[in-house]
Amino acid sequence: MSAAGRAAQLKLKHILLEKTDHLCDTIYKYQKGKHVMATPSQLVLRSDLEFDAGKREAILGTWDEQVAGHGVNVKYNAEVKAIKGTGEAIPGSVQIIENRARDGTVTKTEVQRHAPPYELELTNGEKIIADTVVFAIGTQGNPNLMRCPGGDLPHVQYQLDDPTEYVDEHIVIIGAGDAGIENARGLAEDAAQGNVVTIVNRSTDFATAKDANVKALLADRDAGKLIVRLETETASIEPGWITFNTRDGEEKAQCDRIIARIGSAPPRAFVEKCGIEFSSNERLAFPKLSPVFETTAPGIYVIGALAGYPLIKHCMNQGYDVIEFINGNEDLKPADEPILEKKFADLPKGKSVDEWLEFFRERVTILNELSPLQMREFMLDSDPMPFRRGEVIFERNDPGSSLFAIAQGSVEVEIDPKDSSKVVGIEEGSIFGEVGLISGRRRGATIKAAEDMIAIEISRTAALKLQASVPAAKRAITRISTERQLLQMFGSGLTKQDIAEVVESSEIVNVRAGEAIIEEGSEGNDIFVIRVGSMVVEKMIGGKPVFLSYLPAGSYVGEMTLIAGGMRTATVKAAIKSEVIKINGDAFKKVLDANPALMKKAKQEMASRQDVNAFVEAKKDSFSGVVDMYSGIANFLVDNGIGEATDVLLIDENLCVGCDNCEKACADSHEGLSRLDREAGRTYAHLHVPTSCRHCEHPHCMSDCPPDAIHRGQDGEVFIDDTCIGCGNCQRYCPYGVIRMDKVPPKKPGLLNWLLFGFGPGPGEPDKKWSYANSDPTVEKPKKAIKCDMCSGIKGGPACVRACPTGAAIRVAPEEFLTVSKLEGEDV
Repeated sequence: MSAAGRAAQLKLKHILLEKTDHLCDTIYKYQKGKHVMATPSQLVLRSDLEFDAGKREAILGTWDEQVAGHGVNVKYNAEVKAIKGTGEAIPGSVQIIENRARDGTVTKTEVQRHAPPYELELTNGEKIIADTVVFAIGTQGNPNLMRCPGGDLPHVQYQLDDPTEYVDEHIVIIGAGDAGIENARGLAEDAAQGNVVTIVNRSTDFATAKDANVKALLADRDAGKLIVRLETETASIEPGWITFNTRDGEEKAQCDRIIARIGSAPPRAFVEKCGIEFSSNERLAFPKLSPVFETTAPGIYVIGALAGYPLIKHCMNQGYDVIEFINGNEDLKPADEPILEKKFADLPKGKSVDEWLEFFRERVTILNELSPLQMREFMLDSDPMPFRRGEVIFERNDPGSSLFAIAQGSVEVEIDPKDSSKVVGIEEGSIFGEVGLISGRRRGATIKAAEDMIAIEISRTAALKLQASVPAAKRAITRISTERQLLQMFGSGLTKQDIAEVVESSEIVNVRAGEAIIEEGSEGNDIFVIRVGSMVVEKMIGGKPVFLSYLPAGSYVGEMTLIAGGMRTATVKAAIKSEVIKINGDAFKKVLDANPALMKKAKQEMASRQDVNAFVEAKKDSFSGVVDMYSGIANFLVDNGIGEATDVLLIDENLCVGCDNCEKACADSHEGLSRLDREAGRTYAHLHVPTSCRHCEHPHCMSDCPPDAIHRGQDGEVFIDDTCIGCGNCQRYCPYGVIRMDKVPPKKPGLLNWLLFGFGPGPGEPDKKWSYANSDPTVEKPKKAIKCDMCSGIKGGPACVRACPTGAAIRVAPEEFLTVSKLEGEDV
């Protein structure tokens, strides 16, 4: 539409073909009353047609008036069936189309490209001849479909026209991009409709949604208007119900209607038949384009979402630009040129914006598959920066979740915090900082520029968006992070070349809570590295599953069968929703055989696990009751979230006398507010799990902290700093109820004043009456989030453990506590 408007203004002969009886079908199909955003705000609108943020109906009305006023030649109900060149065959220009079936077979078709003019055949048989063709068809007509069992049922839909049509329904929105969020909010807006609306997001991040939409969604959630499910996927659908895969296993929920907004893909078959080549064989790949939007078919141009630019303002600017280019304007620069020029201002002089974009695309591995248009959008959200040799890019334990890509030069990673001379290099074209991106943890090492260099700092949002929209970039990031994790884990002097085959043949596998990656008695020699989450190991003894051990993230399993042969000797299953690197056993065996030090290390690991198996077998008759009790306790702890803990407080109720010294010591160490509730929590046999932070491997509380006040310390503790604004998001996200919102009470008199003179409330947290009576009524203290910080910075370690007079309270890492071999030294 914008292109046609520009052509009309330039008095160029043109025709705008609309498939339907109205303009802009994508916008027309937005839900009624939708607020349309005009982002990015810093980008100037260049189109001859007006566009600003507003209601769908108002925007469409404005465009209808202006298209008519500008004299745009529009042909409605004109769906294009085929496009072909009518000129001479272009020598050596053959389009090869590959069709890949679901069984993996590939068929190839060759299409000879012909020069313009082009013949456009409509579905009604009418034919139109044009010297140039501009594709602005978007991707919304080719939505991604639900692939789970029941995904083809009639109550599954992919479009929402009018939210007010639905009343008293349980509605599930699948997908938390902009469309999904807007659908969910529209359906939940009017409480009188009585809808129970749930929106499902497969991760904790909203990678493809605008920030304003995310904030509005979370505000609606906090107001009780709708339900937001994070880290959740659809397992199956049936009439009236939907089954989810969550972190903790399967969950069934009532569901009358499903609206799937899980993205769309380019209409590849149609586009390729027109002689247009795509950048790769990926389903989500976009057409190859020149800087002026021209495709591999001369005279055919692509703009908008089909070019990888889905935002309306970008699309309208491209519509203006492409007509200027076709009309011979060689001096026109894109509307975002001034923004990018400013970003590149600190880099060495001598390169234009286009040259810098190509420089970054060619040199940085994860950017190789991006089109020129995608590169422009990517760089709007990223920051290129030069570093001098020896300059620190970030320090060990610095907060940060951004990713860095090396466009020129190299960096050095200090692998020993006590000896800065021990370094390893990361070469040009690679990335670093991926650990913070994946886990949210603080920086694990200090990194310096090994020489004068240029790097791109990619924000977490931009990195997640890049992975979501460019499969090749996601694969590259995954490959690099996998390679580094394996090198770090196995050590033994291995190099990247040593494990190249292992990395290339490995795959990332998502594992549901309770799902087994290894079954006792099964065949197989693959190795599994736990990347995210945790696993438990069980063995059948006397017809009962016995809990052998707990494996946290960073562990590996499966080497016993690879080295010793035979069947799998135990079952390994996910304690919580996890992610593992599945390593081809044959490829890894070659590495073991070629590296004696690694083989020795693997055999030592195997021997320790064989010892556990032998111990259980030898003791099964003499203390089967104890083993049963231990397995029950271990499974109870896993069921209560220990599977994602890094440090947990446990209380032995056989020893606990109920003195509450643990709570009092905690309060007196933290401004009068206790971080634990001894009596709360669940108990199995004699073991009690009080309400106290578990310091999760991937903390739920970190997922949405507006001031970024929640961090992980160098000893693994998760803590909240003084920038907390008291929004309560962390409390809502924590599934274990260990975060409270409270005001810091007035400072108490010292212990001696209480002992000798009775001043103050005594040890522990003061009661509300004392706090109120001793507060300054003129000062309103805000509530802040309060949680255990493992007494970080306090000499002697956790106060709760030190204050326990009987030794009932202990803080442990699950992998140290949850192993059946701990029973060996116990009195049975």
